[in-house]
Amino acid sequence: MSETADHYCLRSYLSWRLVALQAVMLVTLIVLLIAALCASGVLVVPRDEDHVIAVVQHALARDAQGSLVLRPTAELNELRDNTPDLWFLVRDPQGHSLSEGPVPGEFARLGDALNEISQARLGWQMFEDDPRKTPARMKRVHADIGLVQIMTATEGPMSRARTVLATSVAFLAIALPGLLLMAAATFVATPMVVRRAFAGLDTAAEEARRIDFRRRGSRLSADHLPLEVAPLVAAINDALKRLDHGYARHQRFVADAAHELRTPIAILNTRLEALPASPERTRLLEDSARLATLAEQLLDIQRFDQCRNPLVRVDLVAVARSVAADLAPLAIAAGYELSLDTAADQVDTLGDRAALERALTNLVQNAIQHGGRRGTITIRVGSTATVDVTDEGDGIPSDERARIFDPFYRLAPLDRGAGLGLNMVREIARLHGGHVSVLDGPKGGACFRLTLPPAPFAQ
Repeated sequence: MSETADHYCLRSYLSWRLVALQAVMLVTLIVLLIAALCASGVLVVPRDEDHVIAVVQHALARDAQGSLVLRPTAELNELRDNTPDLWFLVRDPQGHSLSEGPVPGEFARLGDALNEISQARLGWQMFEDDPRKTPARMKRVHADIGLVQIMTATEGPMSRARTVLATSVAFLAIALPGLLLMAAATFVATPMVVRRAFAGLDTAAEEARRIDFRRRGSRLSADHLPLEVAPLVAAINDALKRLDHGYARHQRFVADAAHELRTPIAILNTRLEALPASPERTRLLEDSARLATLAEQLLDIQRFDQCRNPLVRVDLVAVARSVAADLAPLAIAAGYELSLDTAADQVDTLGDRAALERALTNLVQNAIQHGGRRGTITIRVGSTATVDVTDEGDGIPSDERARIFDPFYRLAPLDRGAGLGLNMVREIARLHGGHVSVLDGPKGGACFRLTLPPAPFAQ
């Protein structure tokens, strides 16, 4: 996975997108509803009932006798020109009054009955009175001439500022509570929906984490997946299937090549043994043994991948004796002494005898190749099912010990080994539930320790 991958939370992404979509849809719906009501005539165009009161308030004045008069302001002239049914009634606390237009009798007869009221709306009961009767608006205001009471039934156009304010208040009163409710429901419901929808994907991800390249045929579960994710899981399963087929072809090639190599290597080894003894003959025999070991290692890889033989009780002492007997001539010819030391006559473990023999053979051959062609190679079987292979060479540097078990890794670039032997030992140890480690030898060389689980006592 890329370290710079741009990940995001699907729950948060969907929640915010849904809230934004809901807000757009809610605003659009309100706008369309208002437009439809206006077009149908159900919704009256907004009018400002205080407009006439404000115009009259700023036009009021007094004459020399203290009576109420109107100054011919531009706003008052415009109001008179645009409002043919204009009427209003003005009164002050001193009993002076001023009226213009046909003041309805029911409102004119009120007189000073509303002096103690600062504002009021006077109207008629719907469905009970004549709908043609006009309601009135009364408000007590502070004009330049003092406190006055103005009553009118005429409404003027609403100013732009009041229109924006009224629209905003109406929108907030209607849209905001609904939007907040839907947003809360979205943030609560979306994570639950996403979690339930992707439950199958979590299962597939867990299966993917458990995939091991040693186990072919692994597939991700496609059950309970959203349709949008199912193609991805199907593509991954197809890729795993192609990898299985490719690995199988590779394994067949490796096995066939190893089988084909065994015969010419055996013939070569027989002919080399027939040559007169010489340093060159010894070197050629070592090279031939390495070729034979490489062929066996390739076959071991195939055996481990194709099947797992049932583990049986194996005597490690017998395995060590067999390997020592097979490799003693090669070790002696290379300038070593080969020693076998056992802590007991029999040390049992549960395993595959052929695989354990191959692991110990690889360790001894590694000691022959890298032991400096001097000293003694010692095979020691411990009572706790451990097998140590020790040489007296230069040892393994500490910073290289974790890497020497990697496949195809070699300490020296020009090393004639293939880099598979120690890796094969580690895989065999894992197969048996054990492990292999490298330590310092008692005389400065390397000590490879193969640790296996002891077999239970026989009943």
